Amino acid sequence: QVQLVESGGGLVQPGGSLRLSCTASGSIFTIHGMGWYRQSPGMRRELVAADTNDGSIKYGDSVKGRVTISGDKAKGTVYLQMNNLKPEDTAVYYCNADLTDGLGRTSNNFWGQGTQVTVSS
Repeated sequence: QVQLVESGGGLVQPGGSLRLSCTASGSIFTIHGMGWYRQSPGMRRELVAADTNDGSIKYGDSVKGRVTISGDKAKGTVYLQMNNLKPEDTAVYYCNADLTDGLGRTSNNFWGQGTQVTVSS
Protein backbone atom coordinates (compact mmCIF):
# COMPACT_ATOMS: atom_id res chain seq x y z
CA GLN A 1 0.00 0.00 0.00
CA VAL A 2 1.23 3.47 -0.90
CA GLN A 3 0.91 6.48 1.39
CA LEU A 4 1.58 10.15 0.76
CA VAL A 5 1.84 12.31 3.86
CA GLU A 6 1.87 16.10 3.70
CA SER A 7 2.92 18.60 6.34
CA GLY A 8 3.65 22.29 6.67
CA GLY A 9 0.28 23.92 6.19
CA GLY A 10 -1.10 26.56 8.50
CA LEU A 11 -2.20 30.15 8.92
CA VAL A 12 -0.05 32.87 7.40
CA GLN A 13 -0.51 36.57 6.80
CA PRO A 14 -0.68 38.00 3.28
CA GLY A 15 2.83 38.41 1.93
CA GLY A 16 4.13 35.60 4.10
CA SER A 17 5.74 32.29 3.20
CA LEU A 18 5.13 28.60 3.83
CA ARG A 19 6.96 25.42 2.92
CA LEU A 20 4.97 22.25 2.37
CA SER A 21 6.51 18.80 2.51
CA CYS A 22 5.32 15.44 1.23
CA THR A 23 6.81 11.99 1.68
CA ALA A 24 5.76 8.88 -0.18
CA SER A 25 6.12 5.50 1.48
CA GLY A 26 5.00 1.92 1.17
CA SER A 27 5.25 -0.58 -1.64
CA ILE A 28 6.77 1.64 -4.34
CA PHE A 29 8.84 0.43 -7.27
CA THR A 30 9.42 3.70 -9.11
CA ILE A 31 8.14 7.26 -8.78
CA HIS A 32 7.72 8.90 -12.16
CA GLY A 33 6.39 12.28 -11.07
CA MET A 34 5.30 14.19 -7.97
CA GLY A 35 3.43 17.41 -7.55
CA TRP A 36 1.06 19.65 -5.68
CA TYR A 37 -2.56 20.52 -6.34
CA ARG A 38 -4.99 22.63 -4.38
CA GLN A 39 -8.72 22.88 -3.94
CA SER A 40 -10.88 25.62 -2.48
CA PRO A 41 -14.54 25.12 -1.47
CA GLY A 42 -16.74 24.97 -4.54
CA MET A 43 -13.76 24.98 -6.89
CA ARG A 44 -12.09 22.33 -9.00
CA ARG A 45 -8.77 20.88 -7.90
CA GLU A 46 -6.04 22.74 -9.76
CA LEU A 47 -2.36 22.29 -10.44
CA VAL A 48 0.03 24.26 -8.29
CA ALA A 49 3.34 22.70 -9.34
CA ALA A 50 4.59 19.40 -10.65
CA ASP A 51 7.85 17.62 -11.31
CA THR A 52 6.50 15.53 -14.15
CA ASN A 53 7.35 12.09 -15.43
CA ASP A 54 9.42 13.50 -18.29
CA GLY A 55 11.48 15.62 -15.90
CA SER A 56 9.88 18.93 -16.78
CA ILE A 57 8.59 21.33 -14.13
CA LYS A 58 5.14 22.83 -14.48
CA TYR A 59 3.53 25.63 -12.48
CA GLY A 60 -0.04 26.81 -12.34
CA ASP A 61 -0.59 30.22 -13.90
CA SER A 62 -1.90 31.74 -10.68
CA VAL A 63 1.24 30.91 -8.70
CA LYS A 64 4.05 31.33 -11.24
CA GLY A 65 6.90 33.35 -9.82
CA ARG A 66 5.74 32.83 -6.26
CA VAL A 67 6.23 29.09 -5.70
CA THR A 68 9.08 26.66 -6.22
CA ILE A 69 8.85 22.88 -6.30
CA SER A 70 11.80 20.76 -5.26
CA GLY A 71 12.56 17.31 -3.96
CA ASP A 72 13.94 13.92 -4.87
CA LYS A 73 11.64 11.49 -6.66
CA ALA A 74 14.04 8.65 -6.00
CA LYS A 75 13.57 9.26 -2.28
CA GLY A 76 9.85 9.95 -2.56
CA THR A 77 10.02 13.51 -1.30
CA VAL A 78 8.61 16.71 -2.74
CA TYR A 79 8.50 20.22 -1.31
CA LEU A 80 6.62 23.37 -2.18
CA GLN A 81 8.06 26.73 -1.19
CA MET A 82 5.39 29.40 -1.38
CA ASN A 83 6.23 33.10 -1.10
CA ASN A 84 4.24 36.31 -1.21
CA LEU A 85 1.10 34.42 -0.32
CA LYS A 86 -2.27 35.97 -1.10
CA PRO A 87 -5.72 35.36 0.42
CA GLU A 88 -6.73 33.63 -2.82
CA ASP A 89 -4.06 31.01 -2.14
CA THR A 90 -6.21 29.73 0.72
CA ALA A 91 -7.04 26.10 -0.04
CA VAL A 92 -6.36 22.51 0.89
CA TYR A 93 -3.10 21.50 -0.73
CA TYR A 94 -2.71 17.91 -1.90
CA CYS A 95 0.41 15.96 -2.76
CA ASN A 96 0.15 13.76 -5.85
CA ALA A 97 2.33 10.98 -7.20
CA ASP A 98 2.56 9.17 -10.51
CA LEU A 99 4.23 5.89 -9.69
CA THR A 100 4.58 2.18 -10.24
CA ASP A 101 3.89 0.21 -7.09
CA GLY A 102 5.44 -3.01 -5.88
CA LEU A 103 2.93 -5.08 -7.84
CA GLY A 104 3.84 -3.36 -11.07
CA ARG A 105 0.72 -1.20 -11.30
CA THR A 106 1.24 2.29 -12.66
CA SER A 107 -1.11 5.13 -11.78
CA ASN A 108 -1.08 8.91 -11.35
CA ASN A 109 -3.95 8.72 -8.88
CA PHE A 110 -2.07 8.58 -5.61
CA TRP A 111 -3.00 11.44 -3.27
CA GLY A 112 -2.19 12.58 0.22
CA GLN A 113 -4.84 13.55 2.74
CA GLY A 114 -4.27 17.26 2.19
CA THR A 115 -2.97 20.09 4.32
CA GLN A 116 -4.86 23.33 4.90
CA VAL A 117 -3.23 26.63 3.96
CA THR A 118 -5.02 29.77 5.11
CA VAL A 119 -3.81 33.23 4.13
CA SER A 120 -5.46 35.88 6.22
CA SER A 121 -4.64 38.92 8.30
